[in-house]
Amino acid sequence: MQLDIPFQLENFIGGQFQQPLSGQFIDNINPATGEVYGSIPSSNEKDVEQAVVAAKKAFPSWSGMRAEERFKILNKIAECIEETHDQLALAETNDNGKPLWLSKEVDIPRAAANFRFFATAGMQFASESHSNQNHSLNFTLRQPIGIVGCISPWNLPLYLFTWKIAPALAAGNCVIAKPSEVTPVSAYLLAKICKAAGLHDGVLNIIHGTGQDCGEAMVKHPSIKAISFTGSTRAGEKIASIAAPMFKKLSLELGGKNPNIIFADCNWDKMLFNTIRSSFGNQGQICLCGSRILVEASIYERFKTAFIERVKKLSIGDPLEDGSKQGAIVSKAHFDKILGCIETAKKEGGSILMGGKAFQAIGRCQNGYFIEPTVIENLGPQCITNTEEIFGPVVTLQPFHSIEEALALANATQYGLAASIWTQDITKAHQIAAQIESGIVWINCWLERDLRTPFGGIKNSGVGREGGWEAMRFFTEAKNVTIQY
Repeated sequence: MQLDIPFQLENFIGGQFQQPLSGQFIDNINPATGEVYGSIPSSNEKDVEQAVVAAKKAFPSWSGMRAEERFKILNKIAECIEETHDQLALAETNDNGKPLWLSKEVDIPRAAANFRFFATAGMQFASESHSNQNHSLNFTLRQPIGIVGCISPWNLPLYLFTWKIAPALAAGNCVIAKPSEVTPVSAYLLAKICKAAGLHDGVLNIIHGTGQDCGEAMVKHPSIKAISFTGSTRAGEKIASIAAPMFKKLSLELGGKNPNIIFADCNWDKMLFNTIRSSFGNQGQICLCGSRILVEASIYERFKTAFIERVKKLSIGDPLEDGSKQGAIVSKAHFDKILGCIETAKKEGGSILMGGKAFQAIGRCQNGYFIEPTVIENLGPQCITNTEEIFGPVVTLQPFHSIEEALALANATQYGLAASIWTQDITKAHQIAAQIESGIVWINCWLERDLRTPFGGIKNSGVGREGGWEAMRFFTEAKNVTIQY
């Protein structure tokens, strides 16, 4: 299956590809080169309305279809993603700036797994029944909501796009989905794949545009009954302010400022390898990255020396080259934001142990948006650098002397998405896992994901949970039925 990418992308509405009704387009820039290499629709409320009409038309047949039949279509989409793996990976790297090997190893396989997992979940989804002493039987119907909106971010474009769309479709809903305008190509290609796999017209509608013009129109539309969003806490707050008074269902997976807590009794080699990954994977542009590294004081100097030595070996450069471990930052705006955060750290008194500057690539990438992996120390828990999300290749180091101090440092932010704990003491690990303010806790590992488990954060890191039955429940409405006999 060949996936052609035109210079000018189109919306996918009612099974057809079409230009935005505004006639306006947005430049799409390859962050590794800084060059415009395409354009995407600048959609607005008129395009959203068209998508709603198409979804309404498709909903009765899709929601009424037997789960086994939906499985066949969704599983076929997974197969098509696998068949076009290399094409999708290249598109993802050109759009996002991440190394091609990373797109091949993580992003595209996970996108296929999302569809296959939820295709199967749709056949196994069940509800409860209860009998009582009043000779009555209660049972719960789980019914699709209708039309739902899925808005995904730029850091893991197809990975997170499918993470939302697949369970919504498996539960019997029709979907209006908006990918990030910064990384639109893999979503466009997914529409091609869905068409080839036989997904019914109007069941999935993909519209492109900005959050202000397109995303906000989706959130405001009265026929879109639920919104699943992944992105910044600021954007999540805006979405909630619009959707909450309309009593829409909301799932908001937002920012993180995640701690890695490292004790002296850790498995040193495993810890160091994974701390490098969790600090700088995808250029630090993963909501689960550990951007605050908390180290027991007795091993702090040893860790600092070893960590910096390893980080210096991370090669930066053309993401299409196999040897590049660090690719480009996703956009010029985000590139500037990260460099601004580094300047803030300096003003706060932080010591830049390494990095802290833009990186000048060579060849075709000489105008790309690259930043050196940056390590900072001598900043306290209340400074902006340790409390605000940077979302880039920037980490801070802080020592601690006791479990209590480690917990105080870990919990000293408005965020509560993820945390990693490194210790061989299982009692200590359980104690910290129970008390840390975080929706996800890894002990002696990082980014180990089982798609059946709840995914999400607390505090300003979000509302609701994704994954497994949590996602299937979110995309359905519960209706209790009581029969007396």
